[in-house]
Amino acid sequence: MRNATLLFLVKKSGNKITDVCLAMKKRGFGVGRWNGTGGKVLEGESIEDATIRETQEEISVTAKKLLKVAELAFTFPHKPDWNQMVHVYFCSEWDGEPKESEEMRPKWYPADSPPFDEMWPDDPFWFPQVIDGKLVKASFLFGEKDVVLEKEVDIVESL
Repeated sequence: MRNATLLFLVKKSGNKITDVCLAMKKRGFGVGRWNGTGGKVLEGESIEDATIRETQEEISVTAKKLLKVAELAFTFPHKPDWNQMVHVYFCSEWDGEPKESEEMRPKWYPADSPPFDEMWPDDPFWFPQVIDGKLVKASFLFGEKDVVLEKEVDIVESL
């Protein structure tokens, strides 16, 4: 299972996350869905460095402080090359403003009402938990047409 990254820019009021930056995927894996920025970890690259690089490439923002909030294992028996362990981060400090690229179109959403009907179908099972400050380890088995066949979502003390 290959490693991949996912980063969400977040705005806070005190310790509460109020807004989250999602980006519409315009091409490739996940096209037509709102998600965070991220992607594959290159050979010799750390997961954190890949997270920062992908965010720069996709929305022209340099993440400054990464907070790991989840580890998500995705299995696609019908497309094994899609299998991945996704390392999910929040970032509340960055340089630059989110800008559209050839790959993604960023948009801010209230953290308590993301567009789940236009996101990956696993997101409602874990995303609200991390928005509420919990750490999550989860696994999802996908069928064809991206149907979640099995899921296990655990709140953990550390990642």
